[in-house]
Amino acid sequence: MKEKITKRKSAMKWLVVTFLLVLMIRALFFSNYIVEGHSMNPTLEQGNFLMVNKMVYSFTKPERFDVVVFQQEDEDIHYVKRVIGLPGDQIEYKQDMLYVNGEQVTEPFISPERLKIFGGNFTGDFSLEELTGEEAVPKGHVFVIGDNRLNSLDSRHFGFIEIEDIVGKVHVRYWPFDEFNTTFK
Repeated sequence: MKEKITKRKSAMKWLVVTFLLVLMIRALFFSNYIVEGHSMNPTLEQGNFLMVNKMVYSFTKPERFDVVVFQQEDEDIHYVKRVIGLPGDQIEYKQDMLYVNGEQVTEPFISPERLKIFGGNFTGDFSLEELTGEEAVPKGHVFVIGDNRLNSLDSRHFGFIEIEDIVGKVHVRYWPFDEFNTTFK
């Protein structure tokens, strides 16, 4: 009888320690966010639950088209947007086409059918210099835009984002379950 009690206590201790370790790892490496607003439609929609990897940019740099969560300086608001420009990039949009350093770059997450729906420019024409006065994205910064270009408060309005202000990269949309996804390109 004592053996069964000892085994149960041992199993319970193991479960408690495992649970605490999982909570600690999750708190250090991942955060949960709920999408508020429509700036990333249709990629992410109002009420989607996201898991964000907080450590990824400790080991790597942001890549073009990463979907990231960041916090604006002096604000408690978190934003979710897509990285369009990396440090040193010259960015320009002409007739709904993205040009990076003078080269046309396809945005696979925006369907051509979607561009046709609006009849005009889905992404208004601009150059980085027109918006920010800078020719290129400064070192240590990125340029971000929401996928719903007509309804997004992003770098076109508030400028560059410091890489250190990025909370992390969106890795998983886990709610609603039928829209579970790990790729956003």
